[in-house]
Amino acid sequence: MKTTFYSNGKLLITGEYLVLDGAKAFALPTKFGQDLIVENGSNKEIQWKSYDFDQHLWFEDIILFSEITANIPTQIETVKSVLVNILHEAYLLNPDFINNAEGYKISTQLTFPKNWGLGTSSTLLNNIAQWTKIDAFTLLKNSFGGSGYDIACAQNNTPIIYRLDQQNLPTVETINFSPDFTKNIYFVYLNKKQNSKTAINAYYNNKNQNLAHNILDNNKITEAVLNAKTLKEFAFALEKHEIHLSNILELKTIKEIAFPDFNGVVKSLGAWGGDFVMVVSKENPREYFISKGYETILTYEEMILQE
Repeated sequence: MKTTFYSNGKLLITGEYLVLDGAKAFALPTKFGQDLIVENGSNKEIQWKSYDFDQHLWFEDIILFSEITANIPTQIETVKSVLVNILHEAYLLNPDFINNAEGYKISTQLTFPKNWGLGTSSTLLNNIAQWTKIDAFTLLKNSFGGSGYDIACAQNNTPIIYRLDQQNLPTVETINFSPDFTKNIYFVYLNKKQNSKTAINAYYNNKNQNLAHNILDNNKITEAVLNAKTLKEFAFALEKHEIHLSNILELKTIKEIAFPDFNGVVKSLGAWGGDFVMVVSKENPREYFISKGYETILTYEEMILQE
């Protein structure tokens, strides 16, 4: 018997970093995601294979059930040790998938290059949670940590507003976001994968005492982004968001660093310094970014899941 689970990728448009402390975040599920295919196996083990979008096998190993239940710490973090830890946390939440099984053959299949940063980990976590019949947000909290907006995107097929409530529990509101100017929105890959854990640690180290005020400002800007009626209003709100976060992180914006001569808005998405940026431009910016060495440029329609 073969069972397939699927989860959407994600892009965080507003609220990066501050979403960890209860700010409203606007996020978009992507057309790209990841499959998890589970078949029955034997020998009290999981034969695991992970494939990139081009069918390239990038990880393969055998994981014993005993390794999952024991979860003995390793000195060096590897793909296998991370996977064992996730499966161990899933086991603690619902041991039935181990206790009542002979073994598994599992394969994962990305529909995007894994260095794009669209949610290789979050789509895996959500798929494992679906398979093992546990809560994906709890699994995230017990393994990787993070705000959980990416899990919310994995589970929803429309744009969302996401925040953590006063009990640090996720609240997800699905919304309609379909302004006329989506044809002026592009996504450009910066040719490097950003480490979310590193970026989050940097945020906590630099977080100042004005957190409540910063969250209030973020929420106002997020509302302005969502309520923008024109391209000009949308671009202005995004620029304001970049300046606001630049001041909090004490970092220059990506436009200041790499694209100061660009006639339009360039906004970091998620962890600053890598992965994709969102570009808002009256004209098609393809030639400009290709001339700068950035050749992966997707339109809004190509990137964003739309029901």
